[in-house]
Amino acid sequence: MAYFPLFVELKGARCLVVGGGQIALHKAKVLHEFGAEVTAVAKEVLPELKEVCVSCRKRGFLPEDLDGQALVVAATDDAGLNRRISILCRTRRIPVNAVDQIEDCSFIFPAYLKEEEVVAAFVSGGQSPVVTQYLKEQTRPVLTELVGRLASQLGSLRETVKRSVPERERKAVYRELLRLGLERERILTEEEIGQILGGRAKWKE
Repeated sequence: MAYFPLFVELKGARCLVVGGGQIALHKAKVLHEFGAEVTAVAKEVLPELKEVCVSCRKRGFLPEDLDGQALVVAATDDAGLNRRISILCRTRRIPVNAVDQIEDCSFIFPAYLKEEEVVAAFVSGGQSPVVTQYLKEQTRPVLTELVGRLASQLGSLRETVKRSVPERERKAVYRELLRLGLERERILTEEEIGQILGGRAKWKE
């Protein structure tokens, strides 16, 4: 089954990870990287989990742990418990990922690359992690730190471009800004941007 590629803002969102081992840690780190407020629940919790979680509850899972959660990951070594958590989440319409149990997932974690606000993600519908890792590695030389920085710079210029460039010309202006930044392997100076905009606007960092 092909999954619809929906990107969701998680900054400040409450997310629950049930489990305290290495897999739970990995999932918690991913959620934390995207700004989620992660809570872990498990009888035994790796010390590293405390560094990425706002709360670690050292006990077994309780249904009330789902209250107020935007997203849940069932990452225990008990397939039956993971399935039970999945059923509870689906009943409450909470997105859930049951690790290594694709039939119990309403969403899956992609292989991804992230540079600032630019994210490229790859999935194979749970069929082949080898394929998604291959695609990730093939994309890595293209999605560089510089691309992330240039995307942020272009984003900061949106209002300036909107004010000073006719709508029909804006795409060409952005393409030229990106091309020049990639060619010179750095973000652009105010003078360079002003030249591309035809001297109609000044950009301040």
